[in-house]
Amino acid sequence: MKVFFDTNILIDVLANRQPFYDDSAALWTLSERRTITGLVSVLTFTNTFYIVRRLTDLKTARRALTLIRDAFTPVACNGDIINQAIASRFGDFEDAVQYMSATVIGADCLVSRNVSHFPVSGDCPVLTPPEFLAAHSFE
Repeated sequence: MKVFFDTNILIDVLANRQPFYDDSAALWTLSERRTITGLVSVLTFTNTFYIVRRLTDLKTARRALTLIRDAFTPVACNGDIINQAIASRFGDFEDAVQYMSATVIGADCLVSRNVSHFPVSGDCPVLTPPEFLAAHSFE
């Protein structure tokens, strides 16, 4: 199962954001163990570095990138994705890039805490971490 992760899920884990940490960490672990194929946009690396660097320090930000690289498969951002994101009706361009990346790669779903930022019906279902975990059982 190919699951595309919105950046906020990774930040929940890296910054230990409560009350979101447990569900986000459970999803991260599924990807880390290769129970699912966890996908992230290459933009997630730059966005995460920026956020973690602001919250902590350079060493911690670099470590975060290594953790993401080791647990997730990066999805390239190309001109088609950018064009689709620009043409979309998304209020937030970064969310549009995330969603278009998920659809282009053929993800089974996109996991985000901000489901209201994405289409209700579209090419790729968008679930919160609790919704994803409730809908799928992994032994």
